[in-house]
Amino acid sequence: MAKKKRKPARLHLPVVIEQDENGAFIVSIPTLQGCHSYGYTVDEAMKNIAEAAALCLEGNKGKTNGRSFVGVRDLEVVA
Repeated sequence: MAKKKRKPARLHLPVVIEQDENGAFIVSIPTLQGCHSYGYTVDEAMKNIAEAAALCLEGNKGKTNGRSFVGVRDLEVVA
């Protein structure tokens, strides 16, 4: 009997977007260790991080680093 092809899992991954002093958008996925990229627009950065995520997941056999993304909070400090 032929094996039935399994549908690939759909993951929803949190992406952190920052902008550096030169205007580039730095993106990372905190639940995938070492998964970072950048772009000169948010759209370009998101396209690049999608490619990086695919490579990170391929290298880790589809596993995340076991961390759960909780969220982002705003902290006000007096400097």
